[in-house]
Amino acid sequence: MDLMKIVEQSFANEKVATFPKFKAGDTITVTYRIKEGDKERLQNFRGVVIQERGATPTTRTFTVRKVSGGIGVERIFPFQSPFIENIELNKVGKVRRARIFYLRKLSGKKARIKERKFSGKKVEAAAE
Repeated sequence: MDLMKIVEQSFANEKVATFPKFKAGDTITVTYRIKEGDKERLQNFRGVVIQERGATPTTRTFTVRKVSGGIGVERIFPFQSPFIENIELNKVGKVRRARIFYLRKLSGKKARIKERKFSGKKVEAAAE
């Protein structure tokens, strides 16, 4: 049991990154670090959030989907990843579901998501 307390304290002592609040249907740009051999570079991944999942802060993830070259690409990011540099909220979508997997079957104009009014102000909130 003491080992569990040590692990929990080490996670609590780490710096918690602050990201804007977003949910399914929002278009975001995730900037993350990629290691290639001994070099590091930053890469942007811009797409629509199709789901958020996970109960505890250490297990929370979000899935982002984009279409690149006519092929759908999805990537799962953990909230607590040290490789995520920044998350930028581009558009706020208007959807009725928390998980919008139906986007996988749609293409063209049908795959568009209506946009909610967005003031453009950056809302910073701690990733919980």
